[in-house]
Amino acid sequence: MARTYLTAVSKMPGLEVAGFVSRSGRLPSGSPDDCAAARHLTDLECAFDAVILATPPGLHHEGALAAAALGKHVLSEKPLDVTRKNMDAMIAACREAGVTLGVAYQRRMSPDNRAVKQLLDDGAFGRIYAADLSVKFYRDQAYYDSASYRGSRHVDGGGPFVQQASHNIDLYGWFFGLPRRVVSMMGTFAHDIDVEDHGAALLRHDDGMIGTIVASTAARPGFAARLEMHGENGTVVLENDVITVWEIEGIENPSSAPAGAIHSGSSVSVTDTFGHEAVLEDFSAAVREGRDPAVTGESARAASELILQIYEGFVP
Repeated sequence: MARTYLTAVSKMPGLEVAGFVSRSGRLPSGSPDDCAAARHLTDLECAFDAVILATPPGLHHEGALAAAALGKHVLSEKPLDVTRKNMDAMIAACREAGVTLGVAYQRRMSPDNRAVKQLLDDGAFGRIYAADLSVKFYRDQAYYDSASYRGSRHVDGGGPFVQQASHNIDLYGWFFGLPRRVVSMMGTFAHDIDVEDHGAALLRHDDGMIGTIVASTAARPGFAARLEMHGENGTVVLENDVITVWEIEGIENPSSAPAGAIHSGSSVSVTDTFGHEAVLEDFSAAVREGRDPAVTGESARAASELILQIYEGFVP
C-alpha cells in the first residue's frame, strides 16, 4: 500500500512524500532519495502536514493517535480499525486535536457509484426490495503466509468480510444504511488461517429490504465484485463500480466509464491508482478548505460497524 500511495502522490501536483515510518526501518522501493525514515512517528526528522496509515488494520489506531498528538492530519487505509474501542479513540483524538481524519474508501469516488448514490438519495428508484452483494475473490496460501498478521483476528480483524470485501460493504452501507438484523454463516475451506475464507450474511433493514452479502477468498480464480439492486422502478447492477445493467423506467442510464478498474478479484496488486488519487485530492482539499473529507472517520466507522455485526451474527 505504501508503494501504491507513492505512485498516486507522484501524479499529483502540490503533494509530495516527505518521509516514512516503518517498523523495519526500510523505505519502500521507489521512494524519493531525500525521504526521511524512522521507526516511530515522533522520530521522523522532516516537515510534514499529514500522515497516511498504510499499516495492518488493527494498528491503524496507533498511528492515528500518534499523529493527532503531533497535530497532524490523518488519512487511514481501510478499514478505520477493527474494534469499536479503537475507532472511537481515533475519532475522538483527531476531533480534540482539531485535525482532519479521512479514510480511503476510494470506491465512493467512482462516477457510477456516486451517480447511483445520488439517485438513491433522491428516491428515484422507489422502494428497494433487495440488494445482493457478491465479493468472490481468490487468494492463495502464499498470500496469507506473506505476513504473520494476515488471516488473524487480532490484527487483520478477520477474513474477507473485513479485508477484501470492506470496500464493497462500505458501499452497501453508504447506499442503504445499517440493517436492523444480521444473520451470517462462514467457514474456512481453502486456507490454513485462523479466520473465515468464505461466508454469507443475510440482512433485514427497517424498511423491509432484504440484503445478502457474500465474501470470499476461496472462489478460484476470483471474480469482479457485483452489486444487484431490485426495487419498484426496476433493476440496477454494478460490477467493479461500473453500471452493467440499467433497467430503470423513465431514467436515463447515468453511467460514465471510470479511469480503470479499481481492484481485481484475483490479485492484491493495485495497478490503477485512479481511486487513490481521487481520495488524496479530496483529502488535501478538505484540509486546505477546513471542511470534511468525502469519507470521514464517522462515516467509515459505519462500514466497520456493519462488518462487526456480520461477525457477531454468526450462526454455527
